[in-house]
Amino acid sequence: MSGNYGIQVIESVAVRRRRLRETWLFGAERARNTLHEQTGKLFASVLIGAVACAGCAGVSYFKSSQAKENQKNQPAQTTAPVAPSPSSSTTSQSPSASASGR
Repeated sequence: MSGNYGIQVIESVAVRRRRLRETWLFGAERARNTLHEQTGKLFASVLIGAVACAGCAGVSYFKSSQAKENQKNQPAQTTAPVAPSPSSSTTSQSPSASASGR
């Protein structure tokens, strides 16, 4: 019997809360306008999703702007291509090979 009484109390509290919420939202025309229980959960889910998307986009923008700023602040390091020196090219080829090639 005690479990049955507990269920009745929980249900009566749920009904009271729903009536108070509908009275607060709709005023005197509470009987004509009803708010579904899932509507609030739907709006909360959409809001949480929008905040998460905005947060991800903001973090991505911040990281990309920081990377661009770091690239601008670093001095340009120009490395000239290393050309083979004339002495190294003649030592690698034999004199007879260069003479016969002409």
